[in-house]
Formats: sequence, structure tokens, C-alpha cells
Amino acid sequence: MKQKLSIVTLGVADVMLARAFYEEKLGFVPTEATTETVAFYDMGGCLLGLFQREELAKDASVTAKGSGFRGVTVAHNEPSKEAVDDLFETLRKQGVEIVKEPEEVFWGGYSGYFADPDGHLWEVAYNPFADLT
Repeated sequence: MKQKLSIVTLGVADVMLARAFYEEKLGFVPTEATTETVAFYDMGGCLLGLFQREELAKDASVTAKGSGFRGVTVAHNEPSKEAVDDLFETLRKQGVEIVKEPEEVFWGGYSGYFADPDGHLWEVAYNPFADLT
């Protein structure tokens, strides 16, 4: 298998509510393939998808039950600690749930976490060892 991600799809309770969060609070622009039942966002070489949780589970032939930490986070990198702080301040003003304030972290970088309406965790980080912006 080629070492490349094509699409990361998040199972959400309400696609339109999730779209409002990603588009209005984060400023994401949907692709032309977006409908009322599924949304896609070009993440610069990989797509982020939003699809109704039960339907996504049904498609994968697994149960949709489960809550709490899902064992997965999604990450976004900024070019500096100040840029991380600025983004968190913007998110906070928009009422986004801040899970962990940005701070120096064990691996030598700087990061914090916020949650989308379905509890999916997003890490926002500054990585001084690699330009992932």
C-alpha cells in the first residue's frame, strides 16, 4: 500500500451542524462534492470528510456505539507559538470548546487541543523541528 492518506472521515451526529462549525468557526471551504449528507474539505493533499456517524458505521459494518476518547486526534500546525496562541484566542471568542490550553509539551513543541461539536479532538501545534505548515 502506498504510504499516503487520501481522506479522513469523521462520523458526526448532524452533518449540517458539523458543517456550520467547520465552515463558520474554522473557515473551511467545502469542495464541490459536498451535499447535505456529506461534506469534504481540501486539506492540501488530503480531504477531510464529515458523514453521519451511524451511516459511517453501517458502511464499515461496525457498531456506532461508543463515546469518550476515540483514540484519534487530528492535528493542525502553525508556524510559531504566537500563531498557536492567536488561533486559540480566535477559537475561544467564537465559543469553541478548548480542551487543553496551549503549552510547552514533552516532545519539545507547543500545543493545545479543542473539540468540534461531536467531541473530535483537534491539536493545534508549533513544531520547532519540522515545518508542517
